[in-house]
Amino acid sequence: MNHYSSLSQTELRELKNSLQKSFEEQKALGLNLNMARGKPCKEQLDLSMEMLDLVNGKSDMMLSDGQDARNYGGLEGLPEMRELFGELMDADPCDVIVSGNSSLTLMFDVIASAMTDGFDGSLPWIQQGTLKFLCPVPGYDRHFSITEYYNFEMIPVPMTVSGPDMDLVEKLVSEDPQIKGIWCVPKYSNPQGITYSDETVRRMASLKPAAPDFRVFWDNAYCVHELTDQPDQLLSIFAACKEVGNEDLVVQFTSTSKITFAGAGVAAVAGSKKTLQNFRRRLFFKTIGPDKMNQLRHLLFLKDMDGIYQHMEKHRKLLAPRFEVVLEHLKELGETGTARWVIPKGGYFVSVDVMDGCAKRVVSLCKEAGVVLTGAGATYPLGKDPKDSNIRIAPSFPPVSELEAAMKVFCISAKLAAVEKLLEDAQG
Repeated sequence: MNHYSSLSQTELRELKNSLQKSFEEQKALGLNLNMARGKPCKEQLDLSMEMLDLVNGKSDMMLSDGQDARNYGGLEGLPEMRELFGELMDADPCDVIVSGNSSLTLMFDVIASAMTDGFDGSLPWIQQGTLKFLCPVPGYDRHFSITEYYNFEMIPVPMTVSGPDMDLVEKLVSEDPQIKGIWCVPKYSNPQGITYSDETVRRMASLKPAAPDFRVFWDNAYCVHELTDQPDQLLSIFAACKEVGNEDLVVQFTSTSKITFAGAGVAAVAGSKKTLQNFRRRLFFKTIGPDKMNQLRHLLFLKDMDGIYQHMEKHRKLLAPRFEVVLEHLKELGETGTARWVIPKGGYFVSVDVMDGCAKRVVSLCKEAGVVLTGAGATYPLGKDPKDSNIRIAPSFPPVSELEAAMKVFCISAKLAAVEKLLEDAQG
């Protein structure tokens, strides 16, 4: 199949008519499909239903530290849950705080704590003038929303096949004390599915920021979310920091949101005692304790890391066929030169770069034909993709049959938008 860029204007006009006809046929089907967010499908959620019955009839709710899981207290979570998350994040359990269902809430609260109380004796961020944050792009829109809420100037940093452009990261953080942090999704990044290389992790751990209160926000959301039987391996950021005496640099987050129930999981944050000192103090005033019964249910259900791995294998069997559908359809875009993408080995998304200047048009065409995608530009701070090319596809939620239909619409829309752009450019 010829690349569209090699076609003459006459050939492009003929192709546009053909694609327009195909698009109208898809539109006439009256589809109503949604691939806007990485939500687990019903079958995935069903995998954890037995967890809800595990505390029924259980007479002993006492924990190893003498707490009753049903009562107040335990601000930092169940000791056994802190141990499990410590193993999941390669952190000392004493440095782990287990909370409610949302790691995003923890990220927001850690930044809120830094704004009002600073980090380990530093001036509160809110008193330091214009603040800046590094944002690897394409990246996670909800990360960017947090720093947007607090009026940070967000500085895009390009992603490479091994993680953020570390030459640029090192230069920026070493020169500007107003840069206070960087967002990172180190394993199966959102949306590209890239895992940071060992070198990237070591360079991140060895940063020498101009700001003593700079922190790496390490959102390890997809640490056990594999799509193949040969998963990527991520070097421990805490171990790398310890090697260079930079233990206070990183705050790590994760949750069971896509392990058990997306809306009723358990989340955790880990960091050095100095880094989380003010956050812990804030926690004392904020709550009398988390939902320890939910933590107990998760402990009884997941048990240990082997239990987590076995459970995630069930997820993989449900997710992998969905990703295969997406990747198979995308091949026709590769053959026409109208898109490029990264093949992920884990995570929840496929990041597609359509022809420059076409992403908004593709998303609009898909919506017109009944397929809702994540908004074009969402993977960039303030929704501003300078090339208007990146689109995040979330294959997890729709049934395979609906995914087939949605991808057919997506591919026709991507090709039609590309032809329109090529004709527009040719005409001046």
